[in-house]
Amino acid sequence: MSGGGEGEGTTLEFTPTWVVAAVCTVIVAISLAAERLLHYAGKYLKKKNQKPLYEALQKVKEELMLLGFISLLLTVFQGRIVKLCVPPDIMKHLLPCSLSAESASGGEESNAAPEVSGHHRRLLAEEASAAGYCAAKDKVPLLSLEALHHLHIFIFVLAIVHVTFSVLTVVFGGAKIRQWKHWEDSIAKDNYDSEHALPKVTHVHQHDFIKKRFLGLGRHSVILSWLHSFFKQFYGSVTKSDYATLRLGFIMTHCRGNPKFNFHKYMIRALEDDFKRVVGISWYLWVFVIIFLLLNINGWHTYFWIAFVPFILLLAVGTKLEHVISQLAHDVAEKHIAIEGELIVKPSDDHFWFHRPQIVLFLIHFILFQNAFEIAFFFWILVQYGFDSCIMGQVRYIVPRLIIGVFIQVLCSYSTLPLYALVTQMGTYFKKSIFDEHVQVGLVGWAQKAKRRKGLKATLGGSTQGDSTEGSSTGVQMAGIGRKEETPRSNGQSANGS
Repeated sequence: MSGGGEGEGTTLEFTPTWVVAAVCTVIVAISLAAERLLHYAGKYLKKKNQKPLYEALQKVKEELMLLGFISLLLTVFQGRIVKLCVPPDIMKHLLPCSLSAESASGGEESNAAPEVSGHHRRLLAEEASAAGYCAAKDKVPLLSLEALHHLHIFIFVLAIVHVTFSVLTVVFGGAKIRQWKHWEDSIAKDNYDSEHALPKVTHVHQHDFIKKRFLGLGRHSVILSWLHSFFKQFYGSVTKSDYATLRLGFIMTHCRGNPKFNFHKYMIRALEDDFKRVVGISWYLWVFVIIFLLLNINGWHTYFWIAFVPFILLLAVGTKLEHVISQLAHDVAEKHIAIEGELIVKPSDDHFWFHRPQIVLFLIHFILFQNAFEIAFFFWILVQYGFDSCIMGQVRYIVPRLIIGVFIQVLCSYSTLPLYALVTQMGTYFKKSIFDEHVQVGLVGWAQKAKRRKGLKATLGGSTQGDSTEGSSTGVQMAGIGRKEETPRSNGQSANGS
């Protein structure tokens, strides 16, 4: 590549300085603008005391840094990667497209050679050098420079689409949840008006919550009960009676001493805490990407079949969450005919898979990532290779994938995520979000000091029995706030921080 050749092959040695300076200016300006945008977004969130969203933004920055490191590795080692040589027979197996399709594509490209871009010609020139290096050994390159470049772009597209889809899901789902605030205000007003009224007798089977969740089709049949839960997620997934009953059950279980507890505000804070986990790409998600890339073999239609994985999981999660509400209704209706006061359900981890409500968040994270992977892969293929590419697949496989992707995004935003935000509060433990941020910090600090003081007294052997008992019981309980996502409930805990 000398200075007298074509412009596309010119090195920096023979490139005008104003061109180099202009390109650097544009790249640096765009990068600084993006960095400043994230910086001011973080300052705004901190100013508004939105610590969970600020931490989610920090998670996005971490993902961008990871992508930058991946990009650096691919750029630095691309020269060595393309000179990894293997026998030709190895490269004829597990192909996304058949070799006949490659030959046909090669013929079309040779006919359209005058229209090939300069960037493409540069890649071809560098690949020719690597191919010549391997040809001298009667071998072929393990990965071409162009394929490495395309893989580079795909990783960026996948990360951007995942973050975008996660943000959209939480934004639309959060908007749905915020519509429930008028229920919270209405319940608080009714409680204030009836604060001095005499206790009433509630006929359990006449309660709206029981009539909708227990006296329906699924009362005498487990199968019909699950079918009812399955279809319920598509229409009116959460009603006012559901919200009011689950809210009261939570308050009477975890903060009986504070009947005016703002359950809606707590639920929003808990969702924001979970968002920072959903927006990231964990190591196991990268493992799934590698597995799916491995299985993208010609004739298998892998990307059509894996579209059903998040689809089925999403329906299963929505059905399970609806069924948890039904189980809470069954527990009360089967034990009582009439009760004094309000109908109260009892939260319990026993209603969730493996007694772990956190599994639901893990599944939602995987569903969102897998759906983003499907959409990102489609648009990457469309832009990089065209709609008629063999790797894109046939139309009868493409259209269902797109429909499923849109369906998953809409259902997860407007039904599954709001259901998750409400129903996962029905576990045995409450989340640390029950306390305001400054209360959380104070409690964790106090618990750590109590723990250190207990250890010091135990070492010196001079602790008082009463002080030791009080410090240990409360310190162990409150220390869990900092170590765990959820905190064991404390009888009579007022949770005045909310």
